[in-house]
Amino acid sequence: MTADAPAIPPPRVLVIDDEVQIRRFLDISLRAQGYAVSQAATGTEGLQRLAEESTDLVILDIGLPDIEGHDVLAELRQWSQVPVIMLSVRASESEKVRALDNGANDYVTKPFGTQELMARVRALLRSRSTDSEGQVPVFDDGHLHIDLARREVRVQSESVALTRKEYALLALLLRNAGRVVTQPQILQEIWGPTHRHDTHYLRILVGRLRHKLGDSALESRYLFTEPGVGLRFGGN
Repeated sequence: MTADAPAIPPPRVLVIDDEVQIRRFLDISLRAQGYAVSQAATGTEGLQRLAEESTDLVILDIGLPDIEGHDVLAELRQWSQVPVIMLSVRASESEKVRALDNGANDYVTKPFGTQELMARVRALLRSRSTDSEGQVPVFDDGHLHIDLARREVRVQSESVALTRKEYALLALLLRNAGRVVTQPQILQEIWGPTHRHDTHYLRILVGRLRHKLGDSALESRYLFTEPGVGLRFGGN
């Protein structure tokens, strides 16, 4: 008889939040999806757990009692690139941009829907797996096909002609699938550092790309807008 293959351990998620109800709710929701969960009620405890335990993703509240979540993120980013989803009751654009520019991978405002949060967790874990394997992303859901290595984009098996900037935007978002890429990051990447505030360029480009992909701003399937913050590729 051959020995059974060793079981692959489930992804481990660390929840750092001072609200007991939120920690309990996330613990139940994440375990129901097959994840292993650790909890911390303070920033100090969270950083200690991150230093001691293997962690695949962090859900981090901004309003912690001892250290603000932004400061926890800043300290964490000095030695780890583990994906981080920030949670906050603060819905201002400036808070979201600050978190994302400081190294957060995503930002979710309380109260949040369980299904949306779980989808963002899955997207970040898939993205991390792709990054760790050093592979060039390929996306195919039967409707849209994107192969960055071959520079192929097809919709319903028909080749789509994209301009250089349209392709650059699509490639940037796909490489960061599941993560919010801020407007300044996109503008700098595609147009250069002198255009970090020229958001009207981006609106026009996104509109053209959505049209070619058969996407819609009202019912997004691939390009999701975080108003005033940035864009996220969220195809399933």
